[in-house]
Amino acid sequence: MKLPREIALFAVGGVLGLLVDAGIVQALVGWAAWNPYLARVLSFLVAATVTWWWNRRYTFAARSSNRAAHAEWLHWLGLMSLGAMVNYGVYALLLVGYPLLQHWPAPAAAAGSAVAALINFSTARGMLFKSTRTSS
Repeated sequence: MKLPREIALFAVGGVLGLLVDAGIVQALVGWAAWNPYLARVLSFLVAATVTWWWNRRYTFAARSSNRAAHAEWLHWLGLMSLGAMVNYGVYALLLVGYPLLQHWPAPAAAAGSAVAALINFSTARGMLFKSTRTSS
């Protein structure tokens, strides 16, 4: 698949993941009174699972990780950990710098996700889905 198409599909998956991430973190903080830092851990794990599914199914459909689905998911989470650290760092800095965001964390989650997107695409394409699928 052509790189521009993969980038576009990765962006769609990123938006889906962001909606899940921001929606869950906002719901946990706003409705369940969770700590915004802990809520982000759960919301990120769910969002990462959604983006893995999307990217496996659509973005990198012409590529293979040569792994079973459960192993691929674990590898995905491991690779996304660098992006997650950047993502969470931006999120935490915004919460500290703008106290209002502690009650409305969704914009901070969006900012963190945007910054980490390039790292995540590079590791997903270059380290996990690096093999081209062959027709049998």
